[in-house]
Amino acid sequence: MTAIDDSVDIRAKATGFVRAKASDFHGRRVIVVDAQAGDDAGALTPSDGHTIAAAARYALDQRLPLVIRLASSGADLREGVAALDGWGGAAREMTRCSGVIPSIVIVSGPTVSGPALMLGLADIVIMVNESYAFVSGPVMVEQFTGVPIGSDELGGAAVHARNSGVATMVAADMEEAEALAAEVLSFLPDHTDDAAPSIACTDPVDRPTPEAYDVLPESANGSYDCRDVLAAIVDDGYLLELHTDWAANLVTAFATIGGRPIGIVANQPQTIAGTLNITASRKGARFVAMCDAFNLSILTLVDTSGFYPGKDLEWRGMIRYGAQMAFAYARATVPRVNVTTRKSYGGAYIVMDSKMMGNDMALAWPSAEIAVMGAKGAVEILHRRSTPEERAELEAGYEERLLNPYIAAERGTIDAVIDPADTRAEIHAALEMLAGKRERLPRRRHDNTPL
Repeated sequence: MTAIDDSVDIRAKATGFVRAKASDFHGRRVIVVDAQAGDDAGALTPSDGHTIAAAARYALDQRLPLVIRLASSGADLREGVAALDGWGGAAREMTRCSGVIPSIVIVSGPTVSGPALMLGLADIVIMVNESYAFVSGPVMVEQFTGVPIGSDELGGAAVHARNSGVATMVAADMEEAEALAAEVLSFLPDHTDDAAPSIACTDPVDRPTPEAYDVLPESANGSYDCRDVLAAIVDDGYLLELHTDWAANLVTAFATIGGRPIGIVANQPQTIAGTLNITASRKGARFVAMCDAFNLSILTLVDTSGFYPGKDLEWRGMIRYGAQMAFAYARATVPRVNVTTRKSYGGAYIVMDSKMMGNDMALAWPSAEIAVMGAKGAVEILHRRSTPEERAELEAGYEERLLNPYIAAERGTIDAVIDPADTRAEIHAALEMLAGKRERLPRRRHDNTPL
């Protein structure tokens, strides 16, 4: 029997190369926009901009995810300002979709000027290896700076995955890119008023996880890969990591526990000791906001000694960017579970979804150290005139009195100190308890994010 095509075209008779329709996308009903380079390298005419805008508006009205395949050289020079107005309308409609429906852009080829800014408006950006994107191209860069540069070096997929954070993922080809987009959608609901889809799971929720603790090195300053800990906790050890190469000191990923999709934020000790810097703060804040918009519970795994020090970071706005993490967690209304595995010091303790930031369940392993700073740093400040022998004794006393999770538990900032082998079961139980969580926020036009 021939399969029935139940797709619905949007602005089917419009001129231009952009085409849009409501159709099946790997088993999900979505709005698909095909804005890949045709004639004139995909220069956007006014009609093309109107088609993208109409598709985004339809997606919002129908509460369906928006998937855009994009490759464009920018506004059509022959159309003048009308082409810019068309792109402006598309940008406005995409902005209206933000936080209401998931939006994914797949960059299949050169994406230049105004259309490149669409990547900054999307929730997820997947770039194909050969693609590149930039607002100002190599010719303009050389004219203004005198520095010659190629398209790949300026805005290639690898550059955006590693340096700018524009690319959420990089794919070898369009087939892999679409498969990744479908995988991302499998964790997300169609819209903000819907629950995330449940995923079939045969992994027992009470499975012991002693291997999670075995990953930790004997030395408190030793390095390890936090993804090994996460793999022990989540269903079937599977993580869909986002922004793998950008801000590698913080891991952000989708996973499931007991078939329930969750978002994970975890410090990565094997990269700059898991400390937080500007890029990690931006990465974490954006991810937390996306999880909150689309009803994904958030699991935060903490092992950090604080914010990375440096005058360049302070001059570039570490205060503002660090506040983004605190801001994102503080306004999140989805269920939030926090697990401290090892170090949690200072300001980083606060912004990594501490109890005072409003998490719903704060757990800790017996190995957790929760304090203003480590023993060595504290003693050097408080007892700088002491001898080395006296400092060693003071450090030992500081560790015994303050660097353990039981002090935090006594004060109510930790709800329970758990056996690492019970981590998966404890997290699942917490998420089950919080499944019906509803939080009403005060009515206001919008908040003022510390961008």
